[in-house]
Amino acid sequence: MIDAELIVEKMKNQKINYDTVLKKMIQQWEKEGTKPKLLIHTCCAPCSTHTLEFMCQHAEVTLFFSNSNIQPKSEYLRRLHEQKRFVDAFNEQMNNHVELIVDEYRPSVFNKMVLENKLADEREGGARCSACFNMRLDLVAQKAQELGYDYFGSALTISPKKNAALINQIGMDIQKIYGTHYLPSDFKKNKGYERSIQMCKEYDIYRQCYCGCVFAAKQQGCDLKQVNREAKAYLAESTVTFDSVSYTHLRTHETDSYLVCRLLLEKKKVQIQEDIVLQHLKCTDGT
Repeated sequence: MIDAELIVEKMKNQKINYDTVLKKMIQQWEKEGTKPKLLIHTCCAPCSTHTLEFMCQHAEVTLFFSNSNIQPKSEYLRRLHEQKRFVDAFNEQMNNHVELIVDEYRPSVFNKMVLENKLADEREGGARCSACFNMRLDLVAQKAQELGYDYFGSALTISPKKNAALINQIGMDIQKIYGTHYLPSDFKKNKGYERSIQMCKEYDIYRQCYCGCVFAAKQQGCDLKQVNREAKAYLAESTVTFDSVSYTHLRTHETDSYLVCRLLLEKKKVQIQEDIVLQHLKCTDGT
């Protein structure tokens, strides 16, 4: 496998262009006649559009939907349904075999991290986002190592609102911990972001009004009650099925009955954490 760090080191006296780094890696794959196995974190269907279209030409791609930052739960499920719907349509239209792995939804873990580190009032794009990137890249790296993927990466770099350099720096640091390699990227380059918008129209994909967490939604003035209503209405009519989706809920040596008990307890913890977050938001409103 190619260690992107070696390519980046040769660029250390200049601004790192991670799109160039990715292209150099692809050139090497083509020279060797290989199509590596990639596990790419996806936050939503829009970010995965052009990412899949481009990377499927050069590698075997599996998407990893790990987004415990997204709240409320109805909105999380709406984005998950849209992700699965797009993957199914993309596979059928392009004759691909992209798989989707869905991580456990644990918003209590994300909320606890934000509140304990006093990140709730951080501006969008600040320290809270950095911590969120780190959490999700760490999770996809863990899963890539566990399942034997050659590389892990993220579709987040397709967004012009996200700091691609920061995301790549975090990914490069995380690869030093696990037995897998980071896939650097800047998918918005070469009109990738424009292509993603076009593909959203072609596939009729829902484009959300905020990144995911309630803290960012509040700062952006999003009406979460309206978001919740619309998400529930969408889910009530959704025909998406998840027969071919892999879930990571069942832990090693865990029985089905124990899984049910654990998930019920975690559901209670989620409700407690959501109550804490809502109370925090009320306090910052002065109510």
